[in-house]
Amino acid sequence: AVAGATLLRPVFAASPAPARSPEISLFTKHLVGLPYEQLADVVAEIGVTGIEAPVRKGGHVEPGRVEEDLPRLVEALRRRGLAITMLTTGINEVSATTRTAAVLRTARALGIPRFRMNWYAYDGRRSPWVQLDEIRPKLRDLVQLAREIGIQPCYQNHSGAKYVGAGVWDMAMLMRDHPPADLAWAFDILHATVEGSTSWPTELELVRDRLGMAYFKNFAWEGKGHRSVALADGVVGPAYVDRLKRGGFAGPVCLHVEYLPEGSLKDATYLKRAVAASRQDLATLR
Repeated sequence: AVAGATLLRPVFAASPAPARSPEISLFTKHLVGLPYEQLADVVAEIGVTGIEAPVRKGGHVEPGRVEEDLPRLVEALRRRGLAITMLTTGINEVSATTRTAAVLRTARALGIPRFRMNWYAYDGRRSPWVQLDEIRPKLRDLVQLAREIGIQPCYQNHSGAKYVGAGVWDMAMLMRDHPPADLAWAFDILHATVEGSTSWPTELELVRDRLGMAYFKNFAWEGKGHRSVALADGVVGPAYVDRLKRGGFAGPVCLHVEYLPEGSLKDATYLKRAVAASRQDLATLR
């Protein structure tokens, strides 16, 4: 219990910038479909120390097989000196449909410290205040279960009118009902910048006392919209890193590679391209 409490402590505090480099993980959504052993080999080749693993419908592990397949994935990674630093799930409430308890208990038993929640959505027809009040008890029950199990829920901000948390303020208000160790942010600088443009420093300040993981990915404006690009090529830049350092953030961070064209991982050329893009973005991040 003491070890778990230490593991889940807030990591963004007002302190001097850490001397060590933060732990860097890779979100392996673009590698879903590879056999576990091959996935571990590819991730080790890319050069990160861990992964954010999709454990949801269509992910590395299907929720219905979490007890059988998640240990196999963890073991394949362990043999390469790698770990799962976060699960990406379809969970945003305690539900038999998502097998909430089974997924979270299995993950914690395997030493996985946190999971990314699924987002909440506005329906666009009713008052946002009414809908936030409806979310509050669902969030409370999920946080309570996660606390009992010893795993930390993290919520990712997305851009767009349907997403709760797009502007950060709405979800930040709900989060204030819970201690930072019990509910944190997986802060997405791409979506924060798309949504708020020049106000992203304010959004970062809003989440800084409960920042469970900082995401890195980039985009370019295109007409009235935007498109994902390599980390070195877009709007997001070193100012984000500078603010994280000044706040004393010691990690973990996670790299997302979302700009690759569609292709098959069975195609050796496409897989080579995915690895090269991931390594290039990792070099930029470092």
